Amino acid sequence: MAELTLVEAVRSALSKALEEDPAVVVLGEDVGIDGGVFRATDGLWQHFGSGRVLDTPLSEAGIAGISVGLAAQGMKPVAEIQFQGFIHATLDQMANHAARLRNRTRGRLTCPMVLRAPYGGGVHAPEHHSESIEAIFAHIPGLRVVIPSSPQRAYGLLLSAIRDPDPVVFFEPKRIYRAFKEDVALDGEALPLDKAFVLREGQDVSVISWGAVTRDCLEAAEVMAGEGVDAEVLDVATLKPYDAATLMASVRKTGRCVIVHEAPRTAGFGAEIAARVAEEALDGLVAPVRRVTPPDIIPPLPRQEQLYLPSKDDVCTAIREVMAWQ
Repeated sequence: MAELTLVEAVRSALSKALEEDPAVVVLGEDVGIDGGVFRATDGLWQHFGSGRVLDTPLSEAGIAGISVGLAAQGMKPVAEIQFQGFIHATLDQMANHAARLRNRTRGRLTCPMVLRAPYGGGVHAPEHHSESIEAIFAHIPGLRVVIPSSPQRAYGLLLSAIRDPDPVVFFEPKRIYRAFKEDVALDGEALPLDKAFVLREGQDVSVISWGAVTRDCLEAAEVMAGEGVDAEVLDVATLKPYDAATLMASVRKTGRCVIVHEAPRTAGFGAEIAARVAEEALDGLVAPVRRVTPPDIIPPLPRQEQLYLPSKDDVCTAIREVMAWQ
Protein backbone atom coordinates (compact mmCIF):
# COMPACT_ATOMS: atom_id res chain seq x y z
CA MET A 1 0.00 0.00 0.00
CA ALA A 2 1.30 3.43 -0.92
CA GLU A 3 -0.14 6.92 -0.48
CA LEU A 4 -0.19 8.35 -4.00
CA THR A 5 -1.48 11.28 -5.99
CA LEU A 6 -3.43 10.56 -9.15
CA VAL A 7 -0.44 11.23 -11.42
CA GLU A 8 1.72 8.95 -9.27
CA ALA A 9 -0.93 6.24 -9.55
CA VAL A 10 -0.85 6.57 -13.34
CA ARG A 11 2.93 6.22 -13.30
CA SER A 12 2.69 3.17 -11.01
CA ALA A 13 0.18 1.49 -13.32
CA LEU A 14 2.39 2.14 -16.34
CA SER A 15 5.40 0.73 -14.50
CA LYS A 16 3.48 -2.39 -13.46
CA ALA A 17 2.24 -2.95 -17.02
CA LEU A 18 5.73 -2.55 -18.48
CA GLU A 19 7.12 -4.92 -15.87
CA GLU A 20 4.56 -7.69 -16.32
CA ASP A 21 4.17 -7.71 -20.11
CA PRO A 22 7.03 -7.28 -22.60
CA ALA A 23 4.50 -6.37 -25.30
CA VAL A 24 3.66 -3.08 -23.53
CA VAL A 25 5.44 0.03 -24.79
CA VAL A 26 4.94 3.66 -23.79
CA LEU A 27 5.30 6.37 -26.43
CA GLY A 28 4.64 10.05 -26.91
CA GLU A 29 6.17 13.50 -26.95
CA ASP A 30 8.76 13.92 -24.16
CA VAL A 31 7.56 10.82 -22.27
CA GLY A 32 11.07 9.33 -22.16
CA ILE A 33 14.06 11.35 -21.03
CA ASP A 34 11.97 14.22 -19.63
CA GLY A 35 9.30 12.02 -18.06
CA GLY A 36 6.33 13.78 -19.64
CA VAL A 37 5.02 17.31 -19.30
CA PHE A 38 3.23 16.37 -16.03
CA ARG A 39 5.89 13.81 -15.08
CA ALA A 40 3.43 10.94 -15.45
CA THR A 41 6.20 8.82 -17.03
CA ASP A 42 9.05 10.12 -14.88
CA GLY A 43 11.73 7.46 -14.38
CA LEU A 44 10.25 4.89 -16.76
CA TRP A 45 12.79 5.56 -19.54
CA GLN A 46 15.66 5.19 -17.09
CA HIS A 47 14.25 1.93 -15.69
CA PHE A 48 12.93 0.19 -18.82
CA GLY A 49 15.09 1.75 -21.52
CA SER A 50 14.50 3.47 -24.82
CA GLY A 51 13.16 0.30 -26.43
CA ARG A 52 10.11 0.31 -24.13
CA VAL A 53 9.63 4.05 -23.47
CA LEU A 54 9.89 5.99 -26.72
CA ASP A 55 10.13 9.73 -27.34
CA THR A 56 8.30 10.58 -30.57
CA PRO A 57 8.27 13.57 -32.90
CA LEU A 58 5.63 16.25 -32.31
CA SER A 59 2.96 14.55 -34.41
CA GLU A 60 -0.25 13.47 -32.71
CA ALA A 61 -1.48 11.82 -35.91
CA GLY A 62 1.81 9.95 -36.14
CA ILE A 63 1.65 8.82 -32.51
CA ALA A 64 -1.83 7.41 -32.99
CA GLY A 65 -0.99 5.81 -36.34
CA ILE A 66 2.16 4.17 -35.04
CA SER A 67 0.18 2.85 -32.09
CA VAL A 68 -2.46 1.29 -34.36
CA GLY A 69 0.27 -0.41 -36.36
CA LEU A 70 2.04 -1.70 -33.27
CA ALA A 71 -1.22 -2.98 -31.78
CA ALA A 72 -2.20 -4.75 -35.00
CA GLN A 73 1.10 -6.64 -34.87
CA GLY A 74 0.80 -7.88 -31.29
CA MET A 75 2.24 -5.04 -29.24
CA LYS A 76 0.31 -3.13 -26.54
CA PRO A 77 1.18 0.54 -27.03
CA VAL A 78 0.23 3.14 -24.43
CA ALA A 79 0.42 6.47 -26.24
CA GLU A 80 0.36 9.87 -24.57
CA ILE A 81 -1.03 13.04 -26.10
CA GLN A 82 0.38 15.92 -24.07
CA PHE A 83 -2.95 17.77 -23.77
CA GLN A 84 -6.44 16.79 -24.86
CA GLY A 85 -6.63 20.03 -26.82
CA PHE A 86 -4.12 18.56 -29.28
CA ILE A 87 -5.93 15.25 -29.68
CA HIS A 88 -8.12 16.20 -32.66
CA ALA A 89 -5.30 15.20 -35.01
CA THR A 90 -5.66 11.59 -33.81
CA LEU A 91 -9.32 11.29 -34.79
CA ASP A 92 -8.65 9.90 -38.26
CA GLN A 93 -6.53 7.06 -36.90
CA MET A 94 -8.73 6.40 -33.86
CA ALA A 95 -12.11 6.54 -35.60
CA ASN A 96 -11.21 5.00 -38.96
CA HIS A 97 -8.62 2.44 -37.94
CA ALA A 98 -8.27 1.70 -34.20
CA ALA A 99 -12.03 1.54 -33.60
CA ARG A 100 -12.73 -0.53 -36.74
CA LEU A 101 -9.82 -2.97 -36.87
CA ARG A 102 -11.58 -5.89 -35.17
CA ASN A 103 -14.71 -5.42 -37.31
CA ARG A 104 -12.80 -4.83 -40.53
CA THR A 105 -10.78 -8.04 -40.16
CA ARG A 106 -13.68 -10.10 -38.75
CA GLY A 107 -11.77 -10.62 -35.54
CA ARG A 108 -8.49 -11.68 -37.14
CA LEU A 109 -6.80 -8.54 -35.78
CA THR A 110 -7.48 -6.53 -32.67
CA CYS A 111 -6.14 -3.17 -31.53
CA PRO A 112 -5.01 -3.41 -27.89
CA MET A 113 -3.84 0.18 -27.50
CA VAL A 114 -4.43 2.96 -24.98
CA LEU A 115 -4.48 6.63 -25.91
CA ARG A 116 -3.83 8.72 -22.76
CA ALA A 117 -4.30 12.46 -22.42
CA PRO A 118 -4.59 14.94 -19.54
CA TYR A 119 -7.75 16.98 -19.91
CA GLY A 120 -9.83 19.74 -18.36
CA GLY A 121 -9.21 23.14 -16.81
CA GLY A 122 -8.30 24.51 -13.45
CA VAL A 123 -4.51 24.71 -13.83
CA HIS A 124 -4.21 28.22 -15.36
CA ALA A 125 -3.15 26.86 -18.72
CA PRO A 126 -3.05 28.69 -22.09
CA GLU A 127 -5.33 28.04 -25.06
CA HIS A 128 -5.80 24.44 -26.25
CA HIS A 129 -4.80 23.12 -22.82
CA SER A 130 -8.14 23.08 -20.94
CA GLU A 131 -10.56 21.24 -23.22
CA SER A 132 -13.04 18.55 -22.15
CA ILE A 133 -14.16 16.77 -25.32
CA GLU A 134 -14.76 13.24 -24.08
CA ALA A 135 -18.20 13.15 -25.78
CA ILE A 136 -16.55 13.21 -29.23
CA PHE A 137 -14.73 9.96 -28.53
CA ALA A 138 -17.69 8.40 -26.71
CA HIS A 139 -19.68 8.82 -29.92
CA ILE A 140 -17.31 6.57 -31.87
CA PRO A 141 -18.36 2.88 -31.95
CA GLY A 142 -15.45 0.59 -31.13
CA LEU A 143 -13.71 2.87 -28.64
CA ARG A 144 -13.84 2.65 -24.88
CA VAL A 145 -13.61 5.96 -23.03
CA VAL A 146 -12.39 5.89 -19.43
CA ILE A 147 -11.91 8.78 -16.98
CA PRO A 148 -10.62 8.17 -13.43
CA SER A 149 -11.45 10.52 -10.58
CA SER A 150 -9.09 9.29 -7.85
CA PRO A 151 -5.66 7.67 -7.46
CA GLN A 152 -7.17 4.25 -6.70
CA ARG A 153 -9.34 4.31 -9.78
CA ALA A 154 -6.55 5.72 -11.94
CA TYR A 155 -4.31 2.78 -11.02
CA GLY A 156 -6.91 0.04 -11.38
CA LEU A 157 -8.66 1.39 -14.47
CA LEU A 158 -5.44 2.10 -16.37
CA LEU A 159 -4.28 -1.46 -15.78
CA SER A 160 -7.59 -2.73 -17.12
CA ALA A 161 -7.33 -0.42 -20.12
CA ILE A 162 -3.84 -1.67 -20.98
CA ARG A 163 -4.94 -5.30 -20.65
CA ASP A 164 -8.05 -4.80 -22.78
CA PRO A 165 -7.86 -6.34 -26.27
CA ASP A 166 -9.52 -3.32 -27.89
CA PRO A 167 -8.66 0.41 -28.04
CA VAL A 168 -9.23 2.53 -24.95
CA VAL A 169 -9.11 6.32 -24.71
CA PHE A 170 -8.01 7.22 -21.19
CA PHE A 171 -8.50 10.82 -20.11
CA GLU A 172 -6.79 12.00 -16.92
CA PRO A 173 -8.22 15.06 -15.08
CA LYS A 174 -5.12 17.16 -14.61
CA ARG A 175 -6.75 19.53 -12.10
CA ILE A 176 -6.59 16.70 -9.55
CA TYR A 177 -3.28 15.17 -10.67
CA ARG A 178 -1.75 16.34 -7.39
CA ALA A 179 -4.77 17.68 -5.50
CA PHE A 180 -4.95 14.88 -2.93
CA LYS A 181 -3.45 11.53 -2.02
CA GLU A 182 -5.05 8.16 -1.46
CA ASP A 183 -3.86 4.74 -0.34
CA VAL A 184 -3.31 2.56 -3.39
CA ALA A 185 -2.52 -1.14 -3.24
CA LEU A 186 0.24 -1.58 -5.83
CA ASP A 187 -0.62 -5.24 -6.32
CA GLY A 188 -1.46 -5.21 -10.02
CA GLU A 189 -5.17 -5.71 -9.33
CA ALA A 190 -7.29 -4.03 -11.99
CA LEU A 191 -10.67 -2.40 -11.55
CA PRO A 192 -13.53 -3.37 -13.86
CA LEU A 193 -14.18 -1.27 -16.93
CA ASP A 194 -17.77 -0.40 -17.92
CA LYS A 195 -18.73 -0.07 -14.24
CA ALA A 196 -19.93 3.04 -12.39
CA PHE A 197 -18.83 3.55 -8.78
CA VAL A 198 -21.14 4.67 -5.99
CA LEU A 199 -18.88 6.98 -3.98
CA ARG A 200 -21.49 8.06 -1.46
CA GLU A 201 -24.84 6.42 -0.81
CA GLY A 202 -27.93 8.55 -0.36
CA GLN A 203 -31.71 8.56 -0.59
CA ASP A 204 -32.74 12.02 -1.81
CA VAL A 205 -30.90 12.86 -5.04
CA SER A 206 -28.50 11.14 -7.45
CA VAL A 207 -25.48 13.29 -8.37
CA ILE A 208 -23.74 11.80 -11.41
CA SER A 209 -20.32 12.95 -12.64
CA TRP A 210 -16.84 11.92 -13.76
CA GLY A 211 -13.32 13.32 -13.67
CA ALA A 212 -12.25 16.27 -11.55
CA VAL A 213 -15.77 17.56 -10.82
CA THR A 214 -16.50 14.35 -8.93
CA ARG A 215 -14.58 15.92 -6.05
CA ASP A 216 -16.80 18.99 -6.21
CA CYS A 217 -19.85 16.74 -6.11
CA LEU A 218 -18.61 14.93 -3.01
CA GLU A 219 -17.95 18.26 -1.30
CA ALA A 220 -21.39 19.52 -2.32
CA ALA A 221 -22.97 16.38 -0.87
CA GLU A 222 -21.33 17.11 2.48
CA VAL A 223 -22.64 20.68 2.41
CA MET A 224 -26.14 19.49 1.58
CA ALA A 225 -26.02 16.91 4.34
CA GLY A 226 -25.89 19.87 6.72
CA GLU A 227 -29.16 21.03 5.16
CA GLY A 228 -30.77 17.64 5.66
CA VAL A 229 -30.36 16.42 2.07
CA ASP A 230 -28.95 12.91 1.61
CA ALA A 231 -27.17 12.91 -1.78
CA GLU A 232 -25.92 9.83 -3.57
CA VAL A 233 -22.76 10.52 -5.60
CA LEU A 234 -21.82 8.32 -8.54
CA ASP A 235 -18.66 8.27 -10.65
CA VAL A 236 -19.45 7.10 -14.20
CA ALA A 237 -15.73 6.25 -14.74
CA THR A 238 -16.26 4.43 -18.07
CA LEU A 239 -18.26 6.67 -20.40
CA LYS A 240 -18.35 4.23 -23.29
CA PRO A 241 -19.89 1.78 -22.69
CA TYR A 242 -21.33 3.28 -19.51
CA ASP A 243 -23.00 1.44 -16.66
CA ALA A 244 -26.58 2.59 -17.25
CA ALA A 245 -27.99 -0.06 -14.90
CA THR A 246 -26.24 1.38 -11.84
CA LEU A 247 -27.12 4.96 -12.76
CA MET A 248 -30.79 4.18 -13.47
CA ALA A 249 -31.14 2.16 -10.26
CA SER A 250 -29.88 5.16 -8.30
CA VAL A 251 -32.24 7.59 -10.03
CA ARG A 252 -35.22 5.30 -9.52
CA LYS A 253 -34.31 5.10 -5.83
CA THR A 254 -33.90 8.84 -5.24
CA GLY A 255 -36.33 10.27 -7.80
CA ARG A 256 -34.00 13.18 -8.54
CA CYS A 257 -30.97 13.50 -10.80
CA VAL A 258 -28.22 16.10 -11.11
CA ILE A 259 -25.55 15.51 -13.78
CA VAL A 260 -22.27 17.43 -13.52
CA HIS A 261 -19.51 17.61 -16.12
CA GLU A 262 -16.73 19.90 -17.25
CA ALA A 263 -17.52 19.73 -20.97
CA PRO A 264 -19.73 22.35 -22.65
CA ARG A 265 -23.44 21.82 -22.19
CA THR A 266 -24.74 21.14 -25.71
CA ALA A 267 -24.22 17.48 -26.72
CA GLY A 268 -22.09 16.88 -23.65
CA PHE A 269 -22.18 13.30 -22.37
CA GLY A 270 -24.57 14.39 -19.65
CA ALA A 271 -27.22 14.79 -22.34
CA GLU A 272 -26.90 11.08 -23.15
CA ILE A 273 -27.42 10.16 -19.51
CA ALA A 274 -30.38 12.53 -19.21
CA ALA A 275 -31.96 10.95 -22.29
CA ARG A 276 -31.48 7.50 -20.79
CA VAL A 277 -33.14 8.65 -17.57
CA ALA A 278 -36.10 9.91 -19.62
CA GLU A 279 -36.33 6.56 -21.42
CA GLU A 280 -35.91 4.22 -18.47
CA ALA A 281 -36.55 6.03 -15.19
CA LEU A 282 -39.05 8.77 -16.01
CA ASP A 283 -41.82 7.14 -13.99
CA GLY A 284 -39.67 7.41 -10.87
CA LEU A 285 -38.70 11.08 -11.23
CA VAL A 286 -40.23 13.68 -8.94
CA ALA A 287 -38.20 16.56 -10.44
CA PRO A 288 -36.72 17.47 -13.84
CA VAL A 289 -33.17 16.32 -14.52
CA ARG A 290 -30.70 19.15 -13.86
CA ARG A 291 -27.35 19.52 -15.66
CA VAL A 292 -24.46 21.53 -14.20
CA THR A 293 -21.99 22.39 -16.95
CA PRO A 294 -19.93 25.24 -18.36
CA PRO A 295 -21.54 27.40 -21.04
CA ASP A 296 -21.06 26.68 -24.74
CA ILE A 297 -17.94 28.80 -25.13
CA ILE A 298 -14.25 28.20 -25.67
CA PRO A 299 -12.52 27.59 -22.31
CA PRO A 300 -11.39 31.04 -21.18
CA LEU A 301 -7.89 32.10 -20.23
CA PRO A 302 -6.82 31.72 -16.57
CA ARG A 303 -8.31 34.91 -15.14
CA GLN A 304 -11.84 33.72 -15.90
CA GLU A 305 -11.65 29.94 -15.78
CA GLN A 306 -13.12 29.75 -12.27
CA LEU A 307 -16.21 31.50 -13.64
CA TYR A 308 -16.37 28.86 -16.38
CA LEU A 309 -15.82 25.62 -14.46
CA PRO A 310 -18.64 24.01 -12.43
CA SER A 311 -18.08 24.49 -8.71
CA LYS A 312 -19.25 23.00 -5.45
CA ASP A 313 -21.62 25.94 -5.04
CA ASP A 314 -23.09 25.34 -8.52
CA VAL A 315 -23.76 21.71 -7.61
CA CYS A 316 -25.38 22.74 -4.32
CA THR A 317 -27.64 25.17 -6.17
CA ALA A 318 -28.76 22.45 -8.58
CA ILE A 319 -29.44 20.05 -5.72
CA ARG A 320 -31.55 22.67 -3.95
CA GLU A 321 -33.51 23.26 -7.16
CA VAL A 322 -34.43 19.60 -7.63
CA MET A 323 -35.19 19.22 -3.93
CA ALA A 324 -37.71 22.04 -4.19
CA TRP A 325 -39.93 19.71 -6.25
CA GLN A 326 -42.18 17.54 -4.09
